[in-house]
Formats: sequence, C-alpha cells, structure tokens
Amino acid sequence: MSEELELSVVMPCLNEEKSVGICVEKARSTMERLGIAGEVLIVDNGSTDRSVQIAQSLGARVVRHDLKGYGNALRRGFAEARGRYIIMADCDDSYDLSDLERFVVKLREGAEFVMGNRLKGEIKPGAMKWLHRWVGNPLLSWFLNVVFKTEIGDSHCGMRGFTTSAVSRMNLKMPGMELASEMVIKSSLVKLKTAEIPITLWPDKRG
Repeated sequence: MSEELELSVVMPCLNEEKSVGICVEKARSTMERLGIAGEVLIVDNGSTDRSVQIAQSLGARVVRHDLKGYGNALRRGFAEARGRYIIMADCDDSYDLSDLERFVVKLREGAEFVMGNRLKGEIKPGAMKWLHRWVGNPLLSWFLNVVFKTEIGDSHCGMRGFTTSAVSRMNLKMPGMELASEMVIKSSLVKLKTAEIPITLWPDKRG
C-alpha cells in the first residue's frame, strides 16, 4: 500500500493481551481527535496469547516477526512504517499514548529525534525500580553524554519520536534492548536535530 500517512505509532509485542488493546485504542483515538493521518503498527514477536487478534480487532496493522528481540522487532516496525514520522512505545500502557501531540508538534517544527524524559517528568509509584530511577538511568545517561555528547537526560526512555529519514541515517543494527542506547549514540554521531520533552511513566499492565 502506498497511502501517504503522517504518523506511524510502532510498538513491539510479545504476549501482551492484557494491555495491547488499551494502547491501540489510545493511539488511534488520539490521532483521530488530532486529525492526524496515521496508523498503529504492532510488531508481534511470537505471541502465543490473544495479542494479535485483539490488536487487529481494534484497527491496528500487525506485522509478525519471528526473529526474537526488542531491537529486532522495532527495526522491522521502522522498516514497515508508512508514516513520515514514527513514534515508538511499548504495549504495556506504561507510556501514555494519548500524549502523542507534543511529539508530533516537535517533529513538525523540524526536530528529527524527540526523546521522552521520565526523570524530568513524573514517575508514578511502582512504575520504575528505585535503583533504575536514581542510579542506573542517570548514570548511563551521564556516561553517554560524556563519551558521545548526546545531551539526552533519560537515555533509556522507551517513548520517542523521529523522522523516517532519521532512521535511515542512524542505520540501526542492535537486536535487543541495547537498541535504546544505540539510537541515542547514533543520533548524536549523525548530528540529528534533537528535542526532549518530559513525560509520565505509569506502572505497566503486564500483570
């Protein structure tokens, strides 16, 4: 299909029937409310529950990708996306997909890479382990900033937006969770125009 879309919301999925429907509905209703021509693209990474059926029943486009790994699933999603812009998130409802507008506004204004920042936003009780919040994430973000001059305050935030051309320029390769750091590093190396916005992190609904 060659339909021209402005936005693709891309989410990897593995056995998330408890929450994938919530995420699809939030993203689709938000784009409809904002008048954004877009799609919700779920990359199923081998679910054995009802995740795929639920996502499809609510209007998401589902791509199956058997090569396991967070990075592998996301890179497949980026390659399949039809939008000029991509916003990535998770299927566990920890990121608020009714909060797409601020990312889209930054992209429309010319940003090529827009990072959410949970540490400057709000972290709801139980949403992040103490060690990750106060040690792991700040330390990793500091390290990447010092070594690669990334200037990103929350380098592992899983909600971020970018242009499709930025994806090509970053030439992403990592198969697993390390993709999050790879994106931050390469966004700096290829000198993408970057913005950062505070966001809220909620406890996930994986159960």
